[in-house]
Amino acid sequence: MAAEGHAPSAGEYITHHLQHLQKNFSFESVKQKDIVDFSLFNLDSVFFSVVLGALGCFFLWRAARKATSGVPGRFQAAVEILSEMVENQAKGVIHNAASRKLVSPLALTVFVWIFLMNAMDMLPVDLIPAIWHSVGPAMGFKDYMRVVPTADLSTTLGLSTSVLLMCVFYNIKIKGLGGWGHELISAPFGAHPLLWPFNFLMQMIEFVAKTVSHGMRLFGNMFAGELVFMLIALMGGAFAMSATGIGLAIGHVVAGTVWTLFHILVITLQAFIFMMLTLIYIGQAHDAH
Repeated sequence: MAAEGHAPSAGEYITHHLQHLQKNFSFESVKQKDIVDFSLFNLDSVFFSVVLGALGCFFLWRAARKATSGVPGRFQAAVEILSEMVENQAKGVIHNAASRKLVSPLALTVFVWIFLMNAMDMLPVDLIPAIWHSVGPAMGFKDYMRVVPTADLSTTLGLSTSVLLMCVFYNIKIKGLGGWGHELISAPFGAHPLLWPFNFLMQMIEFVAKTVSHGMRLFGNMFAGELVFMLIALMGGAFAMSATGIGLAIGHVVAGTVWTLFHILVITLQAFIFMMLTLIYIGQAHDAH
């Protein structure tokens, strides 16, 4: 993390904490004997997103399994309120009742999953990385660990690309392959053959722009929040290295508390926005142009 013999500077500290745990997956070509770089995976983002996704599904499954027709408990009541909220939002956007049977649970899962991934930002910045520092290098891994999957652009763009694939699926399912193909070349400027290339280009730009902005919005907000928490942590670190930095200690506690309380709103709002855009984009796939 830092050169041996001195504490890391602020820049070194932040740079270290912004590095992902990665692993090169390569294979050797039998004929050419060339090493081909297959891809790079952010293993920390994959691990935490999978674990949190399984945890969210478990909580929802447990709520459904323990549901009673009598007076519900607090956990069941919270899940019912959340489910009803998502269902009402879906009804306002997607008017096909058959589609809502899949899309509503999907939107609920998206909201819970992204909320849990965002909520990892509430953990102390150095808690899990410090644990990994004593375990990871001994296992042959690098000493890097980021715990907020939604602060990783590959995660958020992966989620938005999944939404794009759902939109393609419903475009074909609702309109048919021929109907959707005709829409791609006839909207928005009209069905004249001379306008077909421009229509198709505009449709592709729209799909790409929606997908990129969908993922970038979530990533940008969570990356900024993670960075602020790192800066606040540096205030506490500066106090630890300076006997005269009592003001920094007080600022560290106050700023950390205020930003944490505000960030609760941010992580919830970002999960809600991503869920709503998912519903809107899938709803648009049901509409004919």
